[in-house]
Amino acid sequence: MPIRLEPTPTLADRLRTASRPQFGIWSCSGSALVAEICAGAGLDIVLIDGEHSPVGLESILAQLQAVAAYPVTPLVRAPIGDTVIVKQLLDLGAQNLLIPMVNSAEQAAEMVAAVRYPPAGVRGVGSALARSARWSRIDDYLSRADGLVSLYVQIETVDGLANVDEIAAVDGVDGLLVGPADLAASMGLLGQQTHPDVVAAVETAIAAGTAAGKPVGVNAFDPVAADRYLAAGARWVLVGADVALLARASEALADRFIGGGSDVAPASY
Repeated sequence: MPIRLEPTPTLADRLRTASRPQFGIWSCSGSALVAEICAGAGLDIVLIDGEHSPVGLESILAQLQAVAAYPVTPLVRAPIGDTVIVKQLLDLGAQNLLIPMVNSAEQAAEMVAAVRYPPAGVRGVGSALARSARWSRIDDYLSRADGLVSLYVQIETVDGLANVDEIAAVDGVDGLLVGPADLAASMGLLGQQTHPDVVAAVETAIAAGTAAGKPVGVNAFDPVAADRYLAAGARWVLVGADVALLARASEALADRFIGGGSDVAPASY
């Protein structure tokens, strides 16, 4: 007899039942090993990045498999809001999807349709061949599938901000993530994520999502900024990234043992 399986709770489930804000880390290296290390750190979310990272479907699959043994929620960012790519990510077993650069309610509605089977949506049916249904080892997967997926959209342009109330109101969008870096660039403030105008824009998006009953997340590696957005009502915050942590920690080692500009070779072991 085959083993019958049950899917894990979605990020929407976790946010709905959590007694505190949720905190996450980006997995950008493309390494399943590093993703597993992040999964065991004690944070709530591992965000596997398919937009700005050197990953393909096989790498995303390996990372999903690597983190599956840990009590952490994996969230996968698609490279673009494309129906075919969304279908592939869902079939890999990604239950929680993040779509970048959503600028209108129409775009958001298209993504809702992409994650749902007909007649509610347009997702192609291939569950018997896919990890999403564990190759038909999840009972009644097709009839339950729409409720086993959560969808998040990113607000990261001035157009998205202008339409944030309408985007947040779209049925089937489970929450928002505000991206201050791209939002700052869209506002003509490239590289100035903590500019007062950018901070105010982020807080506007948080207020809009909160008013619509949708949990809003923010990308905030600066603890001071993270605390401010939590105070403004953010329900989930991405507080670091694997590659950034490695870069800063390795630089700290160089500063500690070599110092500023020294060309003295370290002693041999």
